[in-house]
Formats: sequence, C-alpha cells, structure tokens
Amino acid sequence: MKTIPSVNQLVQPLVRELVENADKFRVQVSALDNGCTIVDGGIEVDGGLEAGRLIAEICLGGMGTVTLTHSPYVGRWPLTLNVHTGNPVLACLGSQYAGWSLAHGKGKDSFYALGSGPARALCVKEALFGELAYKDECGETVLVMEVDKVPPLELVEKIASDCGVPTSGLTIILTPTRSLAGSLQVVARVLEVAMHKAHELHFPLEDIVDGSGSAPLCPPAPDFVKAMGRTNDAILFAGQVHLFVRGSDEAAEKLAAELPSSVSKDYGKPFADIFKEYEYDFFKIDPMLFSPASVIVSAVESGRSFHAGGLDIELLEKSFGG
Repeated sequence: MKTIPSVNQLVQPLVRELVENADKFRVQVSALDNGCTIVDGGIEVDGGLEAGRLIAEICLGGMGTVTLTHSPYVGRWPLTLNVHTGNPVLACLGSQYAGWSLAHGKGKDSFYALGSGPARALCVKEALFGELAYKDECGETVLVMEVDKVPPLELVEKIASDCGVPTSGLTIILTPTRSLAGSLQVVARVLEVAMHKAHELHFPLEDIVDGSGSAPLCPPAPDFVKAMGRTNDAILFAGQVHLFVRGSDEAAEKLAAELPSSVSKDYGKPFADIFKEYEYDFFKIDPMLFSPASVIVSAVESGRSFHAGGLDIELLEKSFGG
C-alpha cells in the first residue's frame, strides 16, 4: 500500500533543532501570549547563512536538502546554494511555495505576508491542493513569513485555527529579505520556481519524479527592493535546474524549451528595475519570468535529455555588483 508522507511530521526535528540551538544559528526565539513560538531569523538578530539553510529545509517540509558550495561557473559570485528533493511536487509545491496570502488590519498598522512551509498543507486554502490531492494531518506545524515584524495575535490565532492546531503547536519563522538567512531561503526556491512554472505550463505534475537546482547566493542589501531584486536575479540569471520526468520525449523537450526565464517578455534587466517600471505592482510582471536561467529535462523512460536557456553573468553582475 502506498503511504503519503506528512510534511508536518517530517519537519518537526528540523524545527526543534532551530529552536533548541537558537544561539548557534543566531536566531531569537520567543513566545507570544497565546503560546505561539516566534523565531526571529533576521529582524533583531543576525540570522546567518546556516540559519537560512536550515529554514530552507524547513520550507521544503523535511523532504529536501540544501547545501552551500563554491562553483566556478558564476563569475565573481562563486558561493552557490544547492537544492535537491526526491519528491519535488510535494516538497516544493505542497510545502515550500509561498501561496498562503495572510492579511490583517488596514492603513499604517496593517500586516501582510505570504506564508510558506508545511502549515499550508494543513490549511489547504489554495486550489493547488485540490490538484495535488493532498491534505496533511498533524498536531504541530510551522509557517515561514518573509517579513520584518511579528504578526498580530489575531492573525496568529486565525492561522492556528485554519490549520486545526492549538496556538501552542504553531511555530512562525520570520525572515526579512535584507537578512542573510532571509536572502538564502529565497534563493533556495530555485527548484520551486521551476516546479511552479511547470504547473503554470500545464505539464502533468505526476510525471515529475525528481529534481535538483542551484543558484549563486546574492550579497545582502539593506534596501528591501534591492534585496528582493537580487534574490530573484540569482535565480533568473544564474539559476540551474535539472528535472527528471516520465512521459514522451516530445513533452520533455517542450517543457525544457518553455521553462527558462529568458522566454519571458520582461527578461533583460535586473528585477528591481522591472519592479520599479511596473510601479511596484508585483502582479503586473509577466509570471513567466519567474523561472531559472538554465534547465535540463531528462526523460527517464528514453534516457534523452533536453537543455535550454543559459547563465547570464553580465546581468547577474549588474544586479549583484550595483
């Protein structure tokens, strides 16, 4: 009988490691009045690269590995982040994808964030989970938010309620993009953006059997727009992804041809510049832009591989060096 893994159960040892070794990872752990655990990954503390690496694995629901190496292929930016998962559909789309829109209040006191991580698989508010035919069950959960302030109590209680867990069973990890941990966990989405684009291209998700990706780690930037731009550019200009798929060679070749970021009409300049041109409206940007620079799609049944795209070191340098 085929068993379906629980991303929330698999991730708990990683969450405990982060919380119990807060000083080691340079994060700060606190508890809200309602019992929810808050992990500050870069607001009031440094939140270094190792914290970001572990948080990225938490986002993957305990179903992937994230490592750091040095690569000679990305010019002056050799520090490279590598991601692999043997279950890319569940790890990337069922957990890591930032698909849960969270908002509370209005005006200057308003709070907005996109939630990612295993909690999404308990809440299952997104239509995507209907397509995945997946709903997790667990008494504890964790949610990651790319923000620089603690969410209000009312929103925390709603998150716990939507997930069907007590607030004492909820851990929220906060990773502002300007921090080292925050920037790393965004770049660690290099495989996830390829999976999301494959889904947008209507490639059968059940035919994607394995995957890995890599991208250079960007230097930090104190300005939010520049920091966000650099994390995106690491993937758009130098992200590399290798997918292993079932099905026909024609389907694999078509997926490879359509996956790279360079096929987008908005490709060709740093993301921060594009964002500014669209008056900081994220939803005006061509969704086909969000994908790795270079892809390999290997058809496991025929043994043939299809390559498309390529690294753009000139644009990467323009983003990282500016």
